[in-house]
Amino acid sequence: MRKRKLLIGVCLLATLWSACEDEQTATPKEAKDATAAVADQSNAKVGAAGISGINWADGRDNYSDGWVIPSGLTSNDSYNSAAAKANTIISGFQSHMTGINTVRLPINPPSVAESWWGSYTGAIDMTLNKGMKVILGCWEASSSKNGRIDNMNAFWRMWTTVINRYGSNGNVYFEVFNEPFGYNITELSNIYVQFLSRFPNVPRGRILLSGTGYSENVTGLGSDLRFSGCLLSLHCYSYWGRHSTADWEREWRKRMGAYGYRTVVTEFGATMNSGKDYQYGSQSDNEIAYIVASSNVFRNDQVASVYWPGLRDNDSYSLLKRGGSNNLTIYTVNTKGAFRVRYGWGLL
Repeated sequence: MRKRKLLIGVCLLATLWSACEDEQTATPKEAKDATAAVADQSNAKVGAAGISGINWADGRDNYSDGWVIPSGLTSNDSYNSAAAKANTIISGFQSHMTGINTVRLPINPPSVAESWWGSYTGAIDMTLNKGMKVILGCWEASSSKNGRIDNMNAFWRMWTTVINRYGSNGNVYFEVFNEPFGYNITELSNIYVQFLSRFPNVPRGRILLSGTGYSENVTGLGSDLRFSGCLLSLHCYSYWGRHSTADWEREWRKRMGAYGYRTVVTEFGATMNSGKDYQYGSQSDNEIAYIVASSNVFRNDQVASVYWPGLRDNDSYSLLKRGGSNNLTIYTVNTKGAFRVRYGWGLL
């Protein structure tokens, strides 16, 4: 969390806490529409490392046998053209999601080992230059998609290259392996121990360890003292169950246990292109109940969150889309969904 002036900060925090306590399951009645609201920058960013973000994803899928190429970039981009496109896209993120400070981007061994890395770093560097934190998370190949690392040697070479370039940059975070559902907790823990051993100079507060299963539970890793100080990456989606708002809140807290203060929810999301009203709509709708509950928990329990996806072409969950004459202009798909994501960041 960022620093505050003592007296103003204490008063503001007390005010926010009081508001959140009253809002456990209800949608705020007097909140402004996300497109019209101006973030009060004195509001505290909530959660681990003050992370408030969205995913910028490959329209084909981050599970790729080849290069991962976030929407708006192309395989023909140079370093400079990727940087120029990222400048426009990230500016769009900042304009439409006021208060955002983090972008989660995919990597995989081919993207880092091959020529695309020289171009992709242009987009990564520009994202950093625009004041964003960046989470670099490793995905496996689509042809396997078994929740296991495809080639351990290639995996370690990838991370060595990435950390050699960004390890000294305090705004870059490293998510070891996304959704490791092919490993039991003992196997997964052994991989994480190896990562910490291989890269001892990376501060633990910039390392994200994905929870067991589909990154769906962090309690086992959180209780393991070998991973003290590391952040924990958690996922949970609306289609994983049907619950009331209160039950979705309990579901989140069960998956985090006592480790919400170290948890970064690196993926959560629901349908955004259907016109659902996530601000005032009926919470008898499972997706609305889920989004309301998610943002309640993130705000009230001070849990960092990164929406899936902020931008991904042809994804019904995408909060933003691109278009315009350059096909890089950013538009909001669902302003009420954007409101709720930002509410979970401790804004509005």
